[in-house]
Amino acid sequence: MSNVAAPRDSDATVGPTDPVGPTDPVAADGPEPTIGQLVASASRDVSTLVRKEIELAKTELAQAGKAGGMGAALFLGAAFFGLFGLGFLLTALAWGLTSLFDWSAWLAFLVVALLLFVVTGVLAMIGAKKFSRVGPPTRAITTTQETIATLKGSTD
Repeated sequence: MSNVAAPRDSDATVGPTDPVGPTDPVAADGPEPTIGQLVASASRDVSTLVRKEIELAKTELAQAGKAGGMGAALFLGAAFFGLFGLGFLLTALAWGLTSLFDWSAWLAFLVVALLLFVVTGVLAMIGAKKFSRVGPPTRAITTTQETIATLKGSTD
């Protein structure tokens, strides 16, 4: 009687010299599959692969959407509090003008409001000038027209 245990199926390792599994259409111990069987098997495998890729893409997009949504919410919160901070800063500027130049409160607030309107006008003019420079996507239009012409030429 030997002390060496007999090898079990779970002790076997899978390697390149192992026989082909039973789910493979090209089994070593059976007849060779027909072309139709091979095409059906390949079609099934491609279909499964495409479904899994779509599922992975959906999962990744859902995670990215959650992260993007949280980032947008935090950005909106920052903008909200920043706007209030700007209001307090402008109020402090107006009260500072009353103290610095010994103006009445209405005059200091009027000067701050006029300053805001001047900044608004300048930004609007710069924005309108930049916006007027925007044109159609000429490169994309050109390449699309070339692609269409090429496709029409290859089908004739």
